[in-house]
Amino acid sequence: MQAPRTQSPTPAHTFTQRFSATRRGARLARLLAAHQLTEWGHPHGTEAHDTVVLVVAELVANAVLHGRVPGRDFALSLSCDAGRGIVRIEVTDTHPALPARKAPGTDEDGGRGLLLVDALAADWGVRDRLGPGKTVWAECTTGTSRI
Repeated sequence: MQAPRTQSPTPAHTFTQRFSATRRGARLARLLAAHQLTEWGHPHGTEAHDTVVLVVAELVANAVLHGRVPGRDFALSLSCDAGRGIVRIEVTDTHPALPARKAPGTDEDGGRGLLLVDALAADWGVRDRLGPGKTVWAECTTGTSRI
């Protein structure tokens, strides 16, 4: 059971976009997330910007590599709540399989994405969505809470 969310007195900024489930779509999602963070006052090179962009990159890469269903896109949603000092990332795909954290061997090239998300995000998880698939979400702190 999740704790109830409190409403922030500051309205949240939001960004939502669908992308093709390709490497190019994942790259575009990461670039647009970086641009949006800069627009919201978290410029390139700041810890908040770089952390969120890395988490976005890992989640959209997973959507393209493991959550891809032929002919279906994935969606990226970002919301920035300056009052709480949180950026929420949601990546939705139509594949039914849930993401799994694994401990790859030292000689393996991949398999560390969710370990990075777990280390960088304040919280993350998976929730069902209407229709097929799931939404993987993460919340990253921006260090600019105005509470």
